[in-house]
Amino acid sequence: MEQKFSNNGIDIQTLREFCEREGEAVIYRRGDQLEREGDPARWLAYVTEGCFKYVKYGVSDDKAHITWFSFEGEFVVDYPTFLYGRPAQTTIEAMMLSRVIRVTGQQLEQYFDQSKETMKLRAVIAEHILSQFRSRYLDLHCTTARERYDLLMQRCPGIVEHLDLQDIASFLNVHPNTISKIRRDITFEGR
Repeated sequence: MEQKFSNNGIDIQTLREFCEREGEAVIYRRGDQLEREGDPARWLAYVTEGCFKYVKYGVSDDKAHITWFSFEGEFVVDYPTFLYGRPAQTTIEAMMLSRVIRVTGQQLEQYFDQSKETMKLRAVIAEHILSQFRSRYLDLHCTTARERYDLLMQRCPGIVEHLDLQDIASFLNVHPNTISKIRRDITFEGR
């Protein structure tokens, strides 16, 4: 898949190399879970192929809400819960056949404790995640459904080939009928 959901401004090379050196290669089939909401979070994984969705289940309706994605060339993790083995806040599920190189929270904690540079990397990762969440929050509150759809398509060309209409609607926090209407409008704009 061609995209990068977040063209993150952090240098992930060092962290990726750590995963390649210390981690284990694992294959996930579509629907397999890297983490399950409520179970102790265990993994940070570098996605070498495929993609994952983050799902949070509603308290009162048990409805699945898609909150995030991780794609090839990115990390997939329920951060920071996995560092301490706390219960995962989301279920992380493979959207297709996916390959990762994964490490445990304990491995990463030991890596961060090695030097001032690796400790600085820990802070940069946390700041980057905070920035991503802030952007997502602002998008949800300050943009229209159409604008959020357009942003998703810009960030993730080809994502519609891997997601159900309901998943896209959930991520954009709209009803599936709204996505259908947006797609119809786009089709007729192009004529």
